[in-house]
Amino acid sequence: MLTGTPFIPETITVHLGSPDSSAPNVTVDFASYIKNVASSEIFPTWPENALRANIYAIVSFALNRIYTEWYRSRGYDFDITATTQYDQKFINGREYFQNISFLVDELFNDYVQRQGSVEPLFTSFCNGTTSTCSGLSQWGTVTLANQGLTPYEILQYYYGKDINIVKNAPVKTVLPSYPGLELEFGSAGNDVKSLQVFLNRISRNYPAIPKIPAADGIFDAATESAVRTFQSVFGLNATGVVDQATWYRITYIYTSVKRIAELDSEGVRLEEIAPSFTEDLSIGMQGDEVSFLQYYLAVIGAYYAAVEPVEITGYFGEKTERSVKSFQRVFGLPQTGQVDRATRNDLYRAYKGIADSVKPDYTAVALYPGTVLREGDSGPSVKIIQEYLTFINRSYNNIPAVNNTGYFGPLTRQSVTEFQKQFGINPTGIVGAVTWDRIAGVYSDLKFGFDKRPYQNPGYTITG
Repeated sequence: MLTGTPFIPETITVHLGSPDSSAPNVTVDFASYIKNVASSEIFPTWPENALRANIYAIVSFALNRIYTEWYRSRGYDFDITATTQYDQKFINGREYFQNISFLVDELFNDYVQRQGSVEPLFTSFCNGTTSTCSGLSQWGTVTLANQGLTPYEILQYYYGKDINIVKNAPVKTVLPSYPGLELEFGSAGNDVKSLQVFLNRISRNYPAIPKIPAADGIFDAATESAVRTFQSVFGLNATGVVDQATWYRITYIYTSVKRIAELDSEGVRLEEIAPSFTEDLSIGMQGDEVSFLQYYLAVIGAYYAAVEPVEITGYFGEKTERSVKSFQRVFGLPQTGQVDRATRNDLYRAYKGIADSVKPDYTAVALYPGTVLREGDSGPSVKIIQEYLTFINRSYNNIPAVNNTGYFGPLTRQSVTEFQKQFGINPTGIVGAVTWDRIAGVYSDLKFGFDKRPYQNPGYTITG
C-alpha cells in the first residue's frame, strides 16, 4: 500500500504463530481483528479513556504492518502474526468484551499519524509491568486516564506532541502494491513514479545506486540504470526490468531505510505519494489521459469485434463508458465502466499484443509502440517518429525536420514540441500515445489521404 494514501482494509490475514512457523493463517474482517486483539491485550475494567488510547494504538500498529506490506514484501502470505514477540496478541475464536466491542465499532477506522507524514504511525506498545519499551505503556495509560488525561493527551504523552488522529478513514479492499505488470524502459504511470521515489531515497543509504533526475513517472534511461544497479547491489538478476521480486525488494529496502515500521520513522511525505497521473478514469473526465484511453480502445476495438470502438475526443462520455464496459466484458473484468488498475493492465496487454504483431504497410502508419519516448531514448520507434516529423515539415515548416538517426536528441525534442504547439497538445517534448497518434495521423493524412490510420482498416478481426 506504500503507493497511496492509507485506508482501512476490509480484512486482515493473521498468521497464528511466528513468521516462519507452520501455523495456519486466518482472514477476518478488520474490526473483528481489533476487537480480538483489544480483548486479548487490555482489561475491560480500565477507564474508558485508557481503553480508547489503547485501541488507537492497536489500530495504528496493524495498519502500519499493512501499509508497509511488512510481511508480504518478504514473501509471506499474511499481514501480521498473532504473537506479541513480533506483533499483537490475537487468540483465534475468542469472545470479545462487550464494552471493548462497542468502542472498536466507533474507533476501528481512526489511527495515529505523525504530523507531516501520511503513514499510520508504528505505535509500539508494551504492558509496562513485565516488559517496557519506548512506546506506550498499557498499564501506564490507566494511571494517566485516572489523572484526567484524554485519549489524545495519553497518546501524546507516549508518542510526542506532533501526532494527529486521523478520523473516519475509508474502508477499501487492499490490493498488492505490485502493479501487476513488469515495469521497464518506456513504461509510464504512478507506479513508475513510486518506483523512482523509492530508488532515490534508497540511494542516500546506498550511494552506488544513481539518482533519477526526473521522478516524473516515465521509466527513462536513468531509471533503468538505477534499477540495474539496485538489482546488482541486492543480488537480483540485473535486467533493468522491475518484476514482482524486484518491486518487493525495493519496497522492503525503502521501508527499512526510512524506518517506516519503527516508532522513530522518517515518515512518508504527501508529495512522495502524490500521483502524477489520474488514478482512475470515469465518465465526465477529460484531458490527455482520456485521449490515451480512447486511443487504446480505438485500436483494440478495430481488432476485437466485441469491443466497441470509440473516437479520440479527450472527453469521457457515454460512448467511452460503453466501450470500456465492452472491453471489460470481453476480458472478464467487472463491468463498471471505470478504468482502474486492473482494466489499465488488461488494456495495455491487449494493445501491446496488437502493436507487436501488426506492422505498417506502404499505405498505413505504425501503431504507438506502447512505450513513452523522450530525449535520450533511441531505437526504431524514435526513427519512425523522426521520419514522420520530417515528412510533416514539408507542409508545416515551423516544425523542424530531423535526421532519421533513431536517437531522440534536442532537435527531435524541439520538433516534437513544435508539433504539439501546432496541434494543441501540451508541449512537453515527450511522445506518448496521444502525441504519437496525432503525429501518425497528420503524417497519414498528408501522405495517403484521410482515414488511413492503422486502427481503422486492420484487415482482420479478433473474435475471441
